[in-house]
Amino acid sequence: MTGAVDKRDCSLTLVLTVCSAAIGGTFQYGYNLAIVNAPTAYIQKFINETCVDRWGTALDSNQVVLIWTFIVSAFSLGGLLGSLLAGPMAIRFGRRQALLLNNCFILASAVLALGSRSARSFEMIMLARLLVGVNAGVSSNVQPMYFGESAPKALRGAVAFSSAVFNAMGIVLGQVTGLTEILGSEGVWPYLLASNAIPGLLQLLTLPWFPESPRYLLIDRGDKEACSRALVRLRGCDVSSSEMDEILEEQKAAGEARAKSPWELLSDRSLRRQLCIVMVASSSMMLCGNDAIYFYASYIFQAADIPTDKIQYATIGTGACELSSAIISNLLIERVGRRPLLVGGYALMACWAVVFTVSLCLQNHVSGMPYLSMACVFAYILSFGMGPAGVTGILPAELFTQMARPAAYTIAGSMMWLNLFLMGMVFPFIVNSLGQFCFIPFCGVCAASSIFVALVLPETKGKTVAEIAAEFEKPNIKDLDESEDSLHLSKTLAKVAV
Repeated sequence: MTGAVDKRDCSLTLVLTVCSAAIGGTFQYGYNLAIVNAPTAYIQKFINETCVDRWGTALDSNQVVLIWTFIVSAFSLGGLLGSLLAGPMAIRFGRRQALLLNNCFILASAVLALGSRSARSFEMIMLARLLVGVNAGVSSNVQPMYFGESAPKALRGAVAFSSAVFNAMGIVLGQVTGLTEILGSEGVWPYLLASNAIPGLLQLLTLPWFPESPRYLLIDRGDKEACSRALVRLRGCDVSSSEMDEILEEQKAAGEARAKSPWELLSDRSLRRQLCIVMVASSSMMLCGNDAIYFYASYIFQAADIPTDKIQYATIGTGACELSSAIISNLLIERVGRRPLLVGGYALMACWAVVFTVSLCLQNHVSGMPYLSMACVFAYILSFGMGPAGVTGILPAELFTQMARPAAYTIAGSMMWLNLFLMGMVFPFIVNSLGQFCFIPFCGVCAASSIFVALVLPETKGKTVAEIAAEFEKPNIKDLDESEDSLHLSKTLAKVAV
């Protein structure tokens, strides 16, 4: 297969496709997580003032915090809804078109955020955060699917892992944008909440110029010519015939079958092992305590005698840590593999959770403990970014075939957002009941996740979808052989008895 495209240009096309998809995708997820922290006090004050204007009475602090909790939780609930929409949108509209349509939610949320103060309505902020969550839920599932289906086998992990890099980049930029010198002051907080419209507009202007997923075009749409054109743009002048043969083989295996629904996937015994791995990995990512460590960051920085007005700058270091580790892991994933990064990341987090617990216990008794706690904060985030943050999103793309992949991402995303919501509701009670020992449960989650992944997840680096599927079929074949042997033995014993 030939074309008039230079290989360097094609490599550039793949890079630009990734940037365009991610800037309105997982970048938005990280950005919207970060920007809501800076205006917390201002929005709580706005909630109270709004209630005074409406009903002539002020709320007590617990009531204000309760409303604020609903605003924050709306993001997780929206993410769950977005995860349920992601699969059907990816199947009906395609991966690229689903990402483009997803920007409707973010633009609507920006309008609501901008108008909330003028309308004296904190409910508009709540709805805006719900829509932001829907956007994040769709993009965090469709984007890795798009990347995994568009990248060559040798770069599949690195391209898919870039979702985590852009997520961390969004966190850092959101923390910077939320500085008081930029958009983090009281007078401009609606503009801070609405600033997420800019990445959405960038994606709307750029992504239509790049190709759709080649696998989607051939396997779902049956358009071989469009698939060939997409491969030429993404790969180079001479597209490997083996890659096209692999996609054709997967299309042949799919036959006339349609894409599975989540319920059909849950009922499919042959895919139960893969589904169990993905569900556990997605849940562990939210239950491992990484978000909790961000909660403790400000407290630790205060204990280390960092001036209150400087803590916002120190907090940026936490986001920079996750970004740095994500970039390093992105460079290593095709050398080291998925399994070692995931196992090692969780194992290190378990170790740092123990050290962090010890430092919290000795915080007021031994000098220098606040600085050890600071080191633990950064080390915990580095360990999370090294593996779990990026590898988890790759798993559904590599463990499932084209017909099962959208449903797998829907289930994985639902588990992720449900557990994020659960963690947001439960974590304050964990802190109140366990105090300085609150990271012991997270240590258990990380240790169990590391052992589970080490035992059940085969390495998928450099393997085709068919080869990975064959790897999972081995235990099934072994079980079938054992059952046949048992049946044969039973028949023999019956004959002897007769």
